[in-house]
Amino acid sequence: MKRFVVVLVLLIISFVLVAFGSNFNQDFDITWGDGRAKILDNGNLLTLSLDKISGSGFKSKNEYLFGKIDMQLKLVPRNSAGTVTAYYLSSLGSNHDEIDFEFLGNLSGQPYIMHTNVFTQGKGNREQQFYLWFDPTKNFHTYSILWNPQSIIFSVDGTPIRQFKNLESKGVPYPKNQAMRIYSSLWNADDWATRGGLVKTDWTQAPFIASYTNFNAQIKTNNNPNWFTQSLDITGQERIKWVQKNYMIYNYCTDLKRFPQGFPPECSTA
Repeated sequence: MKRFVVVLVLLIISFVLVAFGSNFNQDFDITWGDGRAKILDNGNLLTLSLDKISGSGFKSKNEYLFGKIDMQLKLVPRNSAGTVTAYYLSSLGSNHDEIDFEFLGNLSGQPYIMHTNVFTQGKGNREQQFYLWFDPTKNFHTYSILWNPQSIIFSVDGTPIRQFKNLESKGVPYPKNQAMRIYSSLWNADDWATRGGLVKTDWTQAPFIASYTNFNAQIKTNNNPNWFTQSLDITGQERIKWVQKNYMIYNYCTDLKRFPQGFPPECSTA
């Protein structure tokens, strides 16, 4: 009987690893790009490419209502100006919820801009942008979204960079009722992404390629759902302050031109 229990436990652990480990064949569908998106290395690697004709994209087969989502990305190298690599959670419809990472390409030698946003009930306009403190094209780095009933925490390589709290008590809508899928795409946005379109995509550099590996999703049914009640400790709060002091380049909560009548209510407790 004891041996049976041990075997059963091992089978359950194996199932959890299969269900929530990194296998792009099992976990994702390529949605567009006419062959420009590829799943390689027995499902351990996914690449998106962009050329002058089209970009490419994929989405998760599963939907998530709360979760901790990790994905390792290696972004487009060299002169990637005009390209945008988007990696985000989203529901469907005009009143959709969405949690965004977007990476705006750059001229060689200039840093990537990491754009973040949160949509609730179809309304976004909560942009924060950062320079990364490393070269995101040389190696894979982990970009994480922790989404639970208390807050949304964006992290890079385990360092929290942004928190969006549940402030429904102050009248701020919070995404909590709509399940979301994971989406990613690589596309051309040189009409706005490069200083309002001043720099155009250099198509002699194409194809532009972004790579993905080591996807992991923790959901409430996992054996270890500590993330479901996780919030930032003192160390996490200090790390966010460090990132925002040294690498934040835009914060909607300080943009007086956009909000001349007063900032959104969440800004006072951000």
